[in-house]
Amino acid sequence: MRADRLVSLVLLLRRRGRLTADTLARELQVSTRTVLRDIEALSAAGVPVYAERGRHGGFELLPGFRTELTGLNHDEALALLAAGSARGERAFGLGSALASAMRKVVDALPEDHRATASDAARRLLVEPEIDLLSRRPVTDEVPGTTMIEVRRAVLAGHKLRIHYAATGRPPQWRTVDPIGLVTVRDRVYLLATRSGADRTYRLSRVLAAEELPEPAQRPDRVDLDRIWRERAARFLSDGHITVLVRVNPARREDLLDTALAVRAEEPEPDGRLRLELTFQDSRHAEWALWQLGTDAEALTPQSLRTSLRDRAAVLAARYADPS
Repeated sequence: MRADRLVSLVLLLRRRGRLTADTLARELQVSTRTVLRDIEALSAAGVPVYAERGRHGGFELLPGFRTELTGLNHDEALALLAAGSARGERAFGLGSALASAMRKVVDALPEDHRATASDAARRLLVEPEIDLLSRRPVTDEVPGTTMIEVRRAVLAGHKLRIHYAATGRPPQWRTVDPIGLVTVRDRVYLLATRSGADRTYRLSRVLAAEELPEPAQRPDRVDLDRIWRERAARFLSDGHITVLVRVNPARREDLLDTALAVRAEEPEPDGRLRLELTFQDSRHAEWALWQLGTDAEALTPQSLRTSLRDRAAVLAARYADPS
């Protein structure tokens, strides 16, 4: 909306001083011509913005001009600034909106607290792109146009038509009633119903989307957390295998990285951990436990213990002393 863009333009000039039209256009994700029109609109509204000509010229506000955005204390602003530093800024396609909000947060602080909060936020890092083992997360890429259409339908309560590519199947068009959006580990899911049946769609598999004018058939109130837990439980119980494992605590994270879910966890007297895990299938569970060698032991099911024993026996025979 233009009003939001005008506020963002003022806040950019307040925070960073003189900026060229090209720089403002990049920050606001609009054309240079749009920036020039916005500058004219601000001047007409009485905002003291002026142009400085020359090689180092640009647009600038008169010294001392300040917008009044109140209601945030120091810790509240710090919390928002820290959250804004996370990779979650890409969630739901709201990155540019978050950048605008962050400018407003900084400008809302008293002059003597502004630099302190900004410096403090730089000392808080949320979800960096790699962990201590230099592993990068697998991030789903969702086209901006698709995200916008889906988000609009969810928030407006309209039916949604999507071109969806399910695993192992040719893409198909389908019309759904959207309930909400959930982001988990950099993956975004659309919770919806189709012909009254629950459906969960991974947004990276939506090839195209179109918001329809018809109202969606859905309840007025929704508890997304409860719905997500219920659907996750159904997913984990559908064709997957549950395994009880004893594991060396030092290898806990290695095991959890390969499992679909952790259902229970408790320490044992000898210092090991007893975990109830869900794996995709028996072959997945066997592979995951084999990687840990003697640091993990499958307690149940017996079929998995037998498979691991047989595999170990074959390996032991291959390396037996030839003498």
